[in-house]
Amino acid sequence: MKIENVIVGPLENNCYVVYDEKSLDAMVVDPGDEPERIIDVIEDRKLKVNYIICTHAHFDHIGAVPDIKEKTGAKLVIHKNDLELYSSAKDQASLWGYDLEPLPSPDMFVVEGDEMVIGSLKFKVLHTPGHSPGGICLYGEGIILTGDTVFAGSVGRTDFYGGSIEELKKSFKRIISLPLSVKIFPGHGDLSTVKEEKETNFFVQEL
Repeated sequence: MKIENVIVGPLENNCYVVYDEKSLDAMVVDPGDEPERIIDVIEDRKLKVNYIICTHAHFDHIGAVPDIKEKTGAKLVIHKNDLELYSSAKDQASLWGYDLEPLPSPDMFVVEGDEMVIGSLKFKVLHTPGHSPGGICLYGEGIILTGDTVFAGSVGRTDFYGGSIEELKKSFKRIISLPLSVKIFPGHGDLSTVKEEKETNFFVQEL
């Protein structure tokens, strides 16, 4: 397994291109902006993108979806509970001074327990609301991609539409209950591990 992190946009979103080195099957997770840079990685590695997966539907995680989908033909995947956010993303972005292209309709809605298969790689979908109603994490192969649910030393905001501190507590607890060696790939900022977050994340005291 290889993971390429392309940090994109003014909010420095981590877009991950995850792929099977043998089959070159890939998924693009949270393509928030700068599609040309993400496409450069895809083309340079000669990848076959099966899925574009958005851990949640805030504009800084979906802004490059139209271009990536047009280029790759990959299936766009979100959790249905974020469809309202996804559908209103252009208005959401405008409040922050950004403009989004029209977004394609999702091809797939995932739920808790679904499995995303990329070549020989398998990732389980964890429904982790709190930052948004349909927030998801992707867990497998010794890693978890957490979107904006858990960061190194912090957690996602809950003061946006659909946010819930109580739901975030449950989601955070699930993540830090995973094996300590699991590597955390968050939506913004540095990588971490479950062990490190369990020991140092300020949000532990909220549980």
